[in-house]
Amino acid sequence: MSSSTRPPATARPRFVLRRRLAAPLRLGRPSDIWYKPALSVVAAAAVPDALLLAAGRLDLAMATTAGALCALYGHHLPYAARARAVALVLLGMLAGFGTAMAAAALTHSVVVLVAVGALLAAVQKAVCDATRIGPPGHVVLAFVSSAALFVPLSAPAIAGRLGLAAAAGAFAWLVCLAPALIRRDGPERHAVARALDAAAAYAATPEGPHRTRPRAVAAAALHAAWSSLPTPADGPARRGGADRCTLVRLLGHAEAALAAAHTGGPAPGGAADPGRLRGLALALRTGAPLPAPDPAGTEHVTGHDTGHAAVAGHAPAPRPSLLRLLGPGSPLLPVVHRTFLGCALAGWGAAALGIGRPSWALVTAASLYQANGTLTWHRAVQRVVGNLLGVLVFAAVVPLAHLGAVPLVLCCLAGNFGAEALIGRNYWLGSICVTPMALLVTEFGRTQPSGPLVADRILDTVAGALLGLLAVLLVTNRRAGRRVGATVRDAAAAREHAEHLLAHPSPEPAALAAAGRRLTGALVDLRTAADTAAGEWPRPDLPDREVAAEEHAGHRTLAATVRRRGGLTGPLAAAR
Repeated sequence: MSSSTRPPATARPRFVLRRRLAAPLRLGRPSDIWYKPALSVVAAAAVPDALLLAAGRLDLAMATTAGALCALYGHHLPYAARARAVALVLLGMLAGFGTAMAAAALTHSVVVLVAVGALLAAVQKAVCDATRIGPPGHVVLAFVSSAALFVPLSAPAIAGRLGLAAAAGAFAWLVCLAPALIRRDGPERHAVARALDAAAAYAATPEGPHRTRPRAVAAAALHAAWSSLPTPADGPARRGGADRCTLVRLLGHAEAALAAAHTGGPAPGGAADPGRLRGLALALRTGAPLPAPDPAGTEHVTGHDTGHAAVAGHAPAPRPSLLRLLGPGSPLLPVVHRTFLGCALAGWGAAALGIGRPSWALVTAASLYQANGTLTWHRAVQRVVGNLLGVLVFAAVVPLAHLGAVPLVLCCLAGNFGAEALIGRNYWLGSICVTPMALLVTEFGRTQPSGPLVADRILDTVAGALLGLLAVLLVTNRRAGRRVGATVRDAAAAREHAEHLLAHPSPEPAALAAAGRRLTGALVDLRTAADTAAGEWPRPDLPDREVAAEEHAGHRTLAATVRRRGGLTGPLAAAR
């Protein structure tokens, strides 16, 4: 390239900076069930709000809102698991809400109250990450507890608000389970549909190193789908044996496509056709009668009859206890430490700067902490951009909200719906609706001047994001690198176990299916651990070659287990 066409020396750094700032703001595809949490939280909040409006006690809406927000959780889970998960979320929300109100009643010290809020946020982060509760995670719990920290109440008032929150939470629990009356296997259908779509995306991806990500996504979707299906212990009377076996056959279809796409060999019955896989997924989502793929394409996965061997082999392994997951050496602990330190620094810093609402800075910091430093930086950019745009939306709608109590409630409900409808595309997009909704909630007790609210929100957001990021630099996560080595060993052990079964002339179908499930889970954990460690600040030394080699060998062995269950031979068997 001649000197006349060479870009200036500053062009590339500026391009890199612009790309790093733009990457967190890219929009993704919405969740296939985005409307479920959006409608659920509106329904769960609308009924209590209407009752408070009728009683003329809209000042108590913060308590009922706390319970209604429990309707955001568990929509990806089967109904039995959802019932348990939402009940535990409600108990956790009540514990944090009650602790915050008690602390506010006992002391007016901002230093102490911020410390209590930071400790609550750290505990909520630890429990939500360890239990893998899923979105929105600890952020909603931290929002509820921090909002109650700076509203001193008497003991009878605390009991009354806890009762209101519990009643609203119980109603939210019913809202979350209400769809079971229409379609009891809805969550399982969606999980299997996601697995079929992911297998179609991998099958449609051309050969090359860029297939690693679609392959990992497909494996994770298959693992999640198998985990969502009922086990034989549930029995046909509880869940419907015919539907269960059909879902197993459809997952076998997805496994066959994944195996064929990975090895480059033919798939029986056209199992690797992306169009056919997407068609099966669409049929599952639309509520049509469960489709049955060509048995020729799935007999090798599900057995030669109705798939009982595969069902018997997919029972999930027992999860470790919470204390073990958070014990010494846990890779979750550095993120928990970051949460406590960052929330404390944000709250104390906002108070020292004279900002009127340190709880907002605390919540901003609590919302940042993701699995690693890179994702936390992305969330900080998303939070700041979303909140700044959100205060503009608040300034536009607040005149309408000030017309009366009914418009105020309707604006809050619209904010709830918009947040859940948009947040799946990107966090900053949902924050545009969350911010005005959070600001309007403060108007339930009394109307406040909009200017100071907007100024406090902007200052608290910026202070919370900056001080929250400081905690990432102060608390490093060296355990993330060690976690990669452990998952490599786990994946190797799972692969060797599967290969040992494959070496047997006639392995037990259920044992082979169980070995495949175990190997899939190990490969998913390996990819998750490697991605987490790669995004840490500073990046630890990682065994990248060992990870890539183990993933390649593991997926080949996984494909071999899929083929072997049908007694098929060919290039894959020869390679094994």
